[in-house]
Amino acid sequence: MNERVKVVVTGAAGQIAYSLIPRLVDGKTFGNKKVDLCLVEIPQVVDKLEGLVMELEDSYFPHMGEVTYTDDFEKASLEADWFLLVGSIPRGIVYEGKKIEERSDLLKINGGIFVKQGEAIGKFGKKNAKVLVVGNPANTNALIGKNSANNDSQLWMAMTMLDSSRAKSVIAKKTNNDVSDVKHMIIWGNHSPTMYPDIENSIIGSQKGNAVIDDSKWIEDSFLPLVQQRGKAVIDARGASSATSAAKAALDTVIACENPTEQGDCFSAAIASDGSYGVPEGLICGYPLVTLEDGSVEIKRDVVLSDFAKAKFQVSIDELNSEREAVKHLLK
Repeated sequence: MNERVKVVVTGAAGQIAYSLIPRLVDGKTFGNKKVDLCLVEIPQVVDKLEGLVMELEDSYFPHMGEVTYTDDFEKASLEADWFLLVGSIPRGIVYEGKKIEERSDLLKINGGIFVKQGEAIGKFGKKNAKVLVVGNPANTNALIGKNSANNDSQLWMAMTMLDSSRAKSVIAKKTNNDVSDVKHMIIWGNHSPTMYPDIENSIIGSQKGNAVIDDSKWIEDSFLPLVQQRGKAVIDARGASSATSAAKAALDTVIACENPTEQGDCFSAAIASDGSYGVPEGLICGYPLVTLEDGSVEIKRDVVLSDFAKAKFQVSIDELNSEREAVKHLLK
């Protein structure tokens, strides 16, 4: 166990992080590597992390290395391999006397946070660091952070794995399959209600999704709204946003990036567009991705989209464009 990996987690006192952090050091996410954790919180709650560190120490994780916590993000970023940016101002919170409900408000408030974090990651993180933005609006937060980092050797991603997992679950129930039988589940576009979960190009067992589920009415009237609105449904049901499932999706994204992708499969995350599939360059857009043997992550470029899929995808591209316009003052 000579190899080490340093992982920075923001929003470390929150519910998602509480589910996420212990599993970073359980020997499954990073295999046989020793994992050093640096947990970051805002000054008002950073002291709460002392209790979490105690719990980690009491849990006997053989793969756990050094664990520190701080409210100084620059200090935390030094020579880090992975950044899991979970912390952001969430929808529904009262901020400066106003309840934050609109996506535009989230963009405005969180934009400044990700400018500073991006600058620190670009300056102090490892040259080949990987960054996963979980805090919403994830795609545009990642756009702001990547732009501020100004370091193209680092990989910035926004999480769409949760949407992919939700879609797999719905498909598995519909077809009476195990969720493990559903693969190649692509989330195109934005992590928002405009996302397009691509059932046509999924693989169910050994067959293409559109061969197994030939029911366009169910897809449009049931499947798409169910996946697109699942986050709201969770909030309505439990009175809080997804925590356990979001943590699992973040871990699954890390694992997908740490291991070569199985032949014929892909995983979902949003990365900077290079123009593939007609997406304007630079937008952080949900794509089918593959991890190569050398650890690099690339867009899978051989997926064929139907006219129906292209139309749905375009709605999400348009939203990403409008979000970029809304934060253009934060982009260098």
